[in-house]
Amino acid sequence: MRLKLFDVKDKKQFIPEISVKDYTYSLPEEKIARYPNSERDSSRLLICDRDISEDVFSHLPDILSPDSLLVFNNSKVIRARIFFKKETGALIEIFCLHPGAPSTFDESLSSVRYCSWWCAVGNARKWKNETLEKELEYEGKKYCLKAKKLDINDDFLIMFEWDAPVNFSKALDCCGNIPIPPYLKRDSEQIDEYSYQTVYSKPKGSVAAPTAGLHFSRKVLDSLKNRGIDFEEITLHVGAGTFKPIKDELVHKHEMHRETFIINRSTLEHLRDKTDNIIAVGTTSARMLESLYWLGVRENDEDGYSLSQWEAYQHDTDMSVREAFTRLIDRMGSRKTSSEQASTEIMIVPGYRFRTIKGLITNFHQPESTLILLVAAFIGDKWKDVYRYALNNDFRFLSYGDCSLLFNNE
Repeated sequence: MRLKLFDVKDKKQFIPEISVKDYTYSLPEEKIARYPNSERDSSRLLICDRDISEDVFSHLPDILSPDSLLVFNNSKVIRARIFFKKETGALIEIFCLHPGAPSTFDESLSSVRYCSWWCAVGNARKWKNETLEKELEYEGKKYCLKAKKLDINDDFLIMFEWDAPVNFSKALDCCGNIPIPPYLKRDSEQIDEYSYQTVYSKPKGSVAAPTAGLHFSRKVLDSLKNRGIDFEEITLHVGAGTFKPIKDELVHKHEMHRETFIINRSTLEHLRDKTDNIIAVGTTSARMLESLYWLGVRENDEDGYSLSQWEAYQHDTDMSVREAFTRLIDRMGSRKTSSEQASTEIMIVPGYRFRTIKGLITNFHQPESTLILLVAAFIGDKWKDVYRYALNNDFRFLSYGDCSLLFNNE
């Protein structure tokens, strides 16, 4: 992979020179799974090790090595889509993306009476400067949720106010909708309330599901435990940017979305002590684990726990994962904190060398997407064989589709 010197945000940086056209394939509409399987763990599982084979996801406990450490993203999807109907009949869709004030997910979702969020707005040209109102029903009583525009940048900063005796999280539960992906080309339905959440989801904050985790049933989790396979949970709130298409042919021109995650000291200690066979459940877990490594590589944390899009490509280091995680643990110890909020914009593309994971459990992704670039970075040109096999053997694609277990044998 060639590295060229590009001017990115006024900083000269070495970035892989990649054309997104090299990471495309033809995805027929009939290959896209519009609805989930009746049973989570009944999906097909493509296995890419030295060869390509297939199995059923429910057999995963027997496929994985007993010394594996699975890392799950336990973020829970919020009902982030709110529809307001104007007196003229125009329908305005407000899609909550990330908090404005308060700025953290926990604080914002716990807010009472008002808070602001950065949002995408559908049919925005029909919304002038008036305050939108929507009925909010709670415990049999009717209340009102109001939305007012405060600012416009790439997205809209919206102030929400409500008179119900609930926090914003509950207000969304009462009048919001589950934000299923746009490529499903349908409205959310009752089945999505359950199926578009992982069975182990906990803290609310994601506006898209960590879809690799949708295949895990309680039965599979119990079987993994019975085999002695280790678990760890992390929390990275998945943003709508995961669906953001790469519009420029040259990948380095794409602006990666920022995602927020939580660093727990106890999690880092567990990961540090078992670095030999970490398997990421989903691309979000993979991005977080790799981001943690690079945050540990830094000499200090003067820039905070925030990793920029191309920072990882600037370091020339063979630091071990254990050492990088130990440095993060020591910093947290010196600050006397058990957890820290962090964020990452890391864009993993072919030419990137993974440090933390040996395996990746993931769905089949859209062509020319940042997710397929990550897969190609992990297994190299084998990604073409994997997707060719999946297409030729009628695997189901995208969020509600089948799954793959990929190993990096370098």
